[in-house]
Amino acid sequence: MTLLINVEDTMKKHLSLLAAILAAGSFSTPALAVDHYVSANAGISWMGDVDAAGDKAKLKAGYGLLGAVGCDYGSYRFEAEAGYADNNLKSFNGIDLDGDVSVYSLMANAYYDIDAGGSVTPYIGAGVGVAQVSGHNIVESGTSGTPVNDNEMTLAYQIGAGVAIPLTSTVDLDARYRYFATTDFSTDFGNLNVDSHNLLLGLRVKF
Repeated sequence: MTLLINVEDTMKKHLSLLAAILAAGSFSTPALAVDHYVSANAGISWMGDVDAAGDKAKLKAGYGLLGAVGCDYGSYRFEAEAGYADNNLKSFNGIDLDGDVSVYSLMANAYYDIDAGGSVTPYIGAGVGVAQVSGHNIVESGTSGTPVNDNEMTLAYQIGAGVAIPLTSTVDLDARYRYFATTDFSTDFGNLNVDSHNLLLGLRVKF
């Protein structure tokens, strides 16, 4: 299987686009006070079964990492986010497999912070972007077959909710859930997509 587009050039183009979105958000509403922030989160990723022409590939629980830079307008936040998740394969049609599936993502997100009348701030959010899905060294367990490696680029989206707990005037503890999914992408096994449930913990720092 061959990657249909140049991944590096595409990621650079989308990164430039997301940076432009953030810049537009910063300057389009000059009457509103705005804080800028960076955030980092890490946690557990549970990737759903991958349906390949009616056959199921099952994956083990893995891990996810997120990093973002954004603009905070009080009730609303907009950010550009880079993410990475990795899950080891468990089986395909009941046959044990070695190897893993990783997902690199680049997303544009919007959040609404809910005024709950206390120091803890719940929020909801959603985002759209692109993802590179890669399979690494996939082979039947206990065999000496030739490992399969592949990667494809596709569109992605996510929704989620969380809470922010202030630690200082500029640092918040961020605990969140997110559901992440891709649109269909074409492989030799047919049209596939991946999705995952994620629990993440991290920090958000205003500057």
